[in-house]
Amino acid sequence: MSIDKLKNPIRQRAYLSGRRAERIACWLLRLKGYRILAVNWRCPVGEVDILARRGRVLAAVEVKRRAGGLVAGEAAQDAALFAISPHQQARVARAAEVFAARRADCRDLELRLDAITVTQPTSGLWSGLARMLQWGWPRHFPAAWQADLR
Repeated sequence: MSIDKLKNPIRQRAYLSGRRAERIACWLLRLKGYRILAVNWRCPVGEVDILARRGRVLAAVEVKRRAGGLVAGEAAQDAALFAISPHQQARVARAAEVFAARRADCRDLELRLDAITVTQPTSGLWSGLARMLQWGWPRHFPAAWQADLR
């Protein structure tokens, strides 16, 4: 999808915010020793935000960005994780399997389904800087879910 297709300014901001979160997530994975193989990879059965490899593991990563919780008292990271529906989890898993099957260097790797949440800090020393620069704190959840693809 291209930002040019989005007419609504609110949708444009959300799209750009999501792309920014994906860039932050890629850097976090690189710092943790992963090699990024694909970003926003799509196929007929689904899409994966980031596909990354470290050692014998192929991580299919879903990235979620949230500014705050959905209900009072809920942490933004909790809201971001709960935003990944079971249907979306299955689509990510199926797409990751297709990706691995199409690449000879990924066929024998262990497929793991991860999540990275990028949330805006609401308090503390860095919160003002983070808001000004429009970035947030990433948190990696390896093996965030298991998919039953049968």
